[in-house]
Amino acid sequence: MIQQSNIVITGASSGIGKAILEMLAKPENDNRIVAASRSIGKLQGFGENVVLFPCDLSTQEGVDALFRKATEVFEKIDILICNAGAPYYERYDYEDWDRIERIFSLNTFSCMYSYSKYLNHLKGRDGQLVFTISAMGEMALPGYALYAATKFAMKGFQQAIRIESPKNLSITCVYPVSTKTNFFEVGGAGHKVEQPFPVQTAEAVAKATIRGVERRRKQVYPCPVYLPSRFLMNVLPPVRSLYLRSQHRMLLRFLERKQNEERKA
Repeated sequence: MIQQSNIVITGASSGIGKAILEMLAKPENDNRIVAASRSIGKLQGFGENVVLFPCDLSTQEGVDALFRKATEVFEKIDILICNAGAPYYERYDYEDWDRIERIFSLNTFSCMYSYSKYLNHLKGRDGQLVFTISAMGEMALPGYALYAATKFAMKGFQQAIRIESPKNLSITCVYPVSTKTNFFEVGGAGHKVEQPFPVQTAEAVAKATIRGVERRRKQVYPCPVYLPSRFLMNVLPPVRSLYLRSQHRMLLRFLERKQNEERKA
């Protein structure tokens, strides 16, 4: 277990981020943590070693403020966990520049900017950076065109910076599959969204993430069936096609259900 470390966690108020926070904030671990989220007020019951910091991480000002707060709390950030992110679940058939920019600002631009901020903060000292990417950063699904695009961008970004980055920085990328959180409620804007198979818990992702950081792994795949499934789909394209068609039918059901609900409202 990670112990006696100075840690920053973004997206800490729910889901995977909250599960990571709860595990790392146990008193026996003696970690000092700055937990950041736009809705951080939901969190309660943490001791004095956890500083809750509300900020909008989709903006440069929000990320700058987080780093300023972290350096007030502790001199050096040992581990930076960039977990904040948000989905859309929809058919992408509209013209809305601001909507596109919003999801990229949080899921992609914020992480890229945080990487540079962290490098400058370390000044050659050792540090660990964690990106929560997504299995959809490797295979996009119908209904998640923009979300998957933000994660594919992060997949490419981490490939390049691994070559560029100095040896003092260790980078771990996490690729969770569909996770039991409010992620899908948010993505569906209040309408029920069926979760893609397979499904795992936030606690399982958190445990795998922490274990990956401890072992300084480059990639973490928390779901044990994901890599075999990815291999199967690569060697047997019809299997991949069947899976994607099932996800498309799921999207069509969602759109029909949403339309019916909106008519009744």
